[in-house]
Amino acid sequence: MRKRMVIGTAVAVTIVCVVFAGAFAFQRKLIYLPESGPLPGAADVLPGGREVTLATSDGLRLASWYFPVASAKAAVLVAPGNAGNRSYRAPLARALTARGLSVLLLDYRGYGGNPGEPSEDGLALDVRAAQEFLVREAGAPLVYFGESLGSAVVTELATERPPSALVLRSPFVDLASVGQRHYPFLPVRWLLRDEFPTRDHVARVKAPVTVVYGSADSIVPAEQSRDVALAAGAETVEVRGADHNDPAFSDGPELIDAIANGSGAPAQ
Repeated sequence: MRKRMVIGTAVAVTIVCVVFAGAFAFQRKLIYLPESGPLPGAADVLPGGREVTLATSDGLRLASWYFPVASAKAAVLVAPGNAGNRSYRAPLARALTARGLSVLLLDYRGYGGNPGEPSEDGLALDVRAAQEFLVREAGAPLVYFGESLGSAVVTELATERPPSALVLRSPFVDLASVGQRHYPFLPVRWLLRDEFPTRDHVARVKAPVTVVYGSADSIVPAEQSRDVALAAGAETVEVRGADHNDPAFSDGPELIDAIANGSGAPAQ
C-alpha cells in the first residue's frame, strides 16, 4: 500500500513538472499569435499609403505601413496587440487619416512576414525603430496608441521618449495578472519570461494619458484597465458592452475620438 502511494505521488509530481516545463518552454507561443500570409499593398489599403522598412538596433528590418497626411496635426504610432498583422488595423488607419492624422501601422518582429521572434525586449526595440522613423518623416507631434499588449509596449517607450499624448486601449496591469486569470492552475508569475508591467510604467509617464476599455472585456478585465488609468491619472473612456475584439475597437467612434482628441485634431 505504501509503495503504491509513493509511486502515485511520484507520477503526480512528474505530471506537474511536465506541465510546468511545457508552460515555460512554449509560453511565447501562447502569448504571441502572429499571422503572415499574403498582405495587400499599403496603397491598396489607402491611396497614398507607403510600404516602409523600419531598422531595429539589433539588425532586423521590419515591414510596416505608413499613411502620411499633408499638414497633419499629429502622427499616430500604432502598436498592435498580440495577434494578427497590420492588415487588421487598416480600418483604424482609414478612420484616423480621415481625421487629418498621419498613421504608422507597425508590425513587430515575427508578424506580417517580418523576421525574428517576438519577446518583450524585442518589441521594445521594434517600437523604438517606429518612433525614430516618425521623428524623421512625420514633421508633426507624435501620439502613441497601443492595443492591449501594445499598450504595454508604447507605455514603456513613453517613459524614455515622451509623446504628445498616450492612448491605451484595453491595457492590463501586467502580463502575469492577465495570465493568472486565464490559467489559474499555473503559477504564472513565476513562469513568465516577459512581464510587460504597464501599471508600473504608466505611473512614470509625463504625457497626457487616455485609457479606452470595454465594460464587457473577457480577455483583459475592465478593472485592470481602470487600475492602469488610476496609476496614470488618466482620462477614461468606457465603451459600454464592448468585448476585447469587438468592432468598436477597430474604428468605433469612441476610440477614434479618444485618439483624435489626444492629438488635438478637431472633433467630428
